[in-house]
Amino acid sequence: MASKTQGAPRRTAAGRKSPHPKSSPPSHAQDPVPADTVALVAGKGSKSSGGGPGGSYWHIHVGEQRAGKIFINVIDESPLGQHASIQIFLNQRSQGRRIGRVAYRLACEACGYDTVYAHMRKSNVASRRAAEEAGFVADETPGHTQLVMVWRRG
Repeated sequence: MASKTQGAPRRTAAGRKSPHPKSSPPSHAQDPVPADTVALVAGKGSKSSGGGPGGSYWHIHVGEQRAGKIFINVIDESPLGQHASIQIFLNQRSQGRRIGRVAYRLACEACGYDTVYAHMRKSNVASRRAAEEAGFVADETPGHTQLVMVWRRG
């Protein structure tokens, strides 16, 4: 019997080779970055990415390197009604380095809203941890299909 090697195709229950390699820890994982090296640089977002009425868009930088983007849109969605909603997208090499938690905090502090909501998949543990570190708490309003967290100024 051949031994399994890291990255080799797995066999399905029917004995066929799975096209998905066995998952392994990301090779890009690096040490956390100091919070004072993370900065937001205002940019022009699209209508759905912070460029619409009441929205804001920033590039996330670590030093001179772009690490991702973060933006706030004003949306009208049940059960909350009209509210500021924040979204963050980090480049793969920037994930797991504590950049998201700093970017969430900086964006919320820089925006003109006293209350900002973050909508995310319930299974997205990394985003939840980052949001919690930035001061978000779970919103207990009934009727959410996703995990919804709220940040309040002050």
